[in-house]
Amino acid sequence: MTTSDTTDTTTTTTTTTTPTKGTTTMRAIQFTHYGQPTVLETVELPRPEAGPGETLVRVAGTTFNQVDATIRAGYLAEVFPVDLPHVPGIDVSGTVVAVGEGVSAELVGQDVVAFLPMTGPGASAEFAIVPAELLTRAPKTIASTDAAALASSGLTAWQAIVEHAQVRPGQRVLVNGAGGGVGGFAVQLAAAAGATVIATASTRSRDAVAAQGASQVIDYTTMPVVDALTEPVDVVLNLVRTSPEETAALVSLVKPGGVFVSTTTPGVVPPGVDVRTVSVFVRSDAAQLAHLVQLVDAGELAVDVSAYYPLDDLATVHALAEAGELRGKVVLTPTSR
Repeated sequence: MTTSDTTDTTTTTTTTTTPTKGTTTMRAIQFTHYGQPTVLETVELPRPEAGPGETLVRVAGTTFNQVDATIRAGYLAEVFPVDLPHVPGIDVSGTVVAVGEGVSAELVGQDVVAFLPMTGPGASAEFAIVPAELLTRAPKTIASTDAAALASSGLTAWQAIVEHAQVRPGQRVLVNGAGGGVGGFAVQLAAAAGATVIATASTRSRDAVAAQGASQVIDYTTMPVVDALTEPVDVVLNLVRTSPEETAALVSLVKPGGVFVSTTTPGVVPPGVDVRTVSVFVRSDAAQLAHLVQLVDAGELAVDVSAYYPLDDLATVHALAEAGELRGKVVLTPTSR
């Protein structure tokens, strides 16, 4: 929890709620080697125990993120090495059922949300270990399952739009790839900051992106974004992997003094051009996540979940993502026993 949410960090006795059926084991999804979505399999694992500084969370929801698929395929084995077998899932929402040494027992029974370390065991399971320092209380105005969709994507959007781009009223902001999970939050945050938001999205995502605050939605499947824009922008947020030529074209859309922010392909600025470039590597930040939760509960930030799947269908979700069939945030829920 953030400092404001934690009233006592001196408890040293592990605390649990009333035991439920299957307390010694849990169902989880894991992969034992890198590969296609089919490497994901449902297994029975020992239920973990909270160690010092940790909490045990009964998972209500986790999500699919593109980085999950990239890690599963082995493309990030050197950047984000994981111990195999590995349980994926970097987003978690649920209820604290136990705490380890040094963690306040008052957390037990609290509904929480967190962005987990990318290289540690994830939340694609009935229970997950979550460092207490990463937790914040879940929004009260949306379902506990949906809260998982806020964590990594909301933080990525906040850090891109607010921290790095420093979007201000009156600016023009292009969000390239607005139909994804990060894009929806980025559009909302930029619009809330007073910017005019132009977004690229397919027909499938057009209505959702417009509802989130985009003044103009460009269908990238029918027209290149450089041809659709009639004037330069102050900020480009690139959320999709682009070729060198596509990236250069996006950078060229930024007016002097502006910024090109990317969560994927880095931008390269030609010599003598006054454009700043930033590559975003999202970090878990409980204080920022708590602020996003406040925005949700105030009705100022919407969490758009496009689909729900049982956790056992995680391999199917990964396959749908590879086929380009997913929109926005997809939430997966464990089956209660």
